[in-house]
Amino acid sequence: MRPQLRLLAFARSTYYPAPWTAIGWCLDPGVTAAAGRFARKIRCKNGTDLMATEKTIRVAIVGLGFGAEFIPIYQNYSGVEMYAICRRSKQGVDDCGDRWRIKVRYTSFDDVLKDPNVDAVHINSPIPDHAPQSLAALKAGKHVACTVPMATSVDECKTLVEAQRASGKVYMMMETVVYSREYLFAKELYDKGELGRIQFLRGSHQQDMDGWPDYWPGLPPMWYATHCVSPCLAILGKHAEHVVCHGSGRIRDELITRYGSPFAIETATFAIRDSDVCAEVTRSLFDTARQYRESFDVYGSKKSFEWQQVENEEPVIHTKGLPEPEIPTRVKVPDYAKLLPAPIQRFTTKGVYDREGEQHLSFVQGGGHGGSHPHLVHAWLAAIRGERPALPDAPTSANWTMVGLCAHQSALKKGDKVKIPTF
Repeated sequence: MRPQLRLLAFARSTYYPAPWTAIGWCLDPGVTAAAGRFARKIRCKNGTDLMATEKTIRVAIVGLGFGAEFIPIYQNYSGVEMYAICRRSKQGVDDCGDRWRIKVRYTSFDDVLKDPNVDAVHINSPIPDHAPQSLAALKAGKHVACTVPMATSVDECKTLVEAQRASGKVYMMMETVVYSREYLFAKELYDKGELGRIQFLRGSHQQDMDGWPDYWPGLPPMWYATHCVSPCLAILGKHAEHVVCHGSGRIRDELITRYGSPFAIETATFAIRDSDVCAEVTRSLFDTARQYRESFDVYGSKKSFEWQQVENEEPVIHTKGLPEPEIPTRVKVPDYAKLLPAPIQRFTTKGVYDREGEQHLSFVQGGGHGGSHPHLVHAWLAAIRGERPALPDAPTSANWTMVGLCAHQSALKKGDKVKIPTF
């Protein structure tokens, strides 16, 4: 049977990189529009079922440290039921359930997946659990959102991409930086042509992780690199092709034994597929003096954007052709709540908690990820409803994650070039 070709139109949006700004192609031997009471599906080439649906989406949140930040966002989103929460601690899940008046509570992830009322699972568990829990949820027929990174090995990334395609469900890695107001501002400048031709990209994520949960100590810096990798790739709408990385410095011995990684800082450069642009990213987690900073710089032929060096400063625009003293200008980045449904717009500028001492470390360090949390919720739910593709989808999430995984392999090999797999 000859494959049928369908052209899906999507509204132009600041969120989406070039391949998705106007259209998305679906190519599959079995492309059909299946009428149902709630949904109409079209299977796309990446394996996602795009569904135009009016059905209430019942969400379960797994992991209630960072995960609890999202509860009131879902509770204020039309057509969504913040249905269930899951935490290993019975006391912890009850405290959260009472706080937010959620009746369905689980201490077992397996029980969440067995619940037929759960349509979508938002995973905020420790990093080693991301891949196995995402895989189990896809196999159980649930849509999946998962905090970063997607996985801790290339094999896990491959398995998840294959599982997403087989399931037809939406998978989206909840990468904050590509929904931060600073990134959205830079992306808007690029889309308007104000930056001109992009010549170079740079990302940096430096953070002191002492005192964080026990799976963090000694973690290879590049295993958690998506916050600095993702904007460099998202703005061009392309994937990374190969990477070279060097490790620098040395963390204390008791940390090295955890993962066998000695480096205090890892710095990588990576080539971008089908592009003449390359990018550089720097990552540190332990034993390096630096205020928390997730940053993204983009250098263009007309203008360049540089993220602020210190929190509460403003970023800088450099404009070509002006007298030398006038080239750099501090710029006030606008909030992008206007892109969101009205009931969740307020969550771009404050944490979800009102009580003193309740703020999660993501707000104590880093100011709440640039207002990205409600944007992430909106993007995931819109993808589930078939209103637009997930960004990042499973193959893109894998690529963004594997840049870091392959970079660490390169650092261990003293800077050998490592090709990033494609699936």
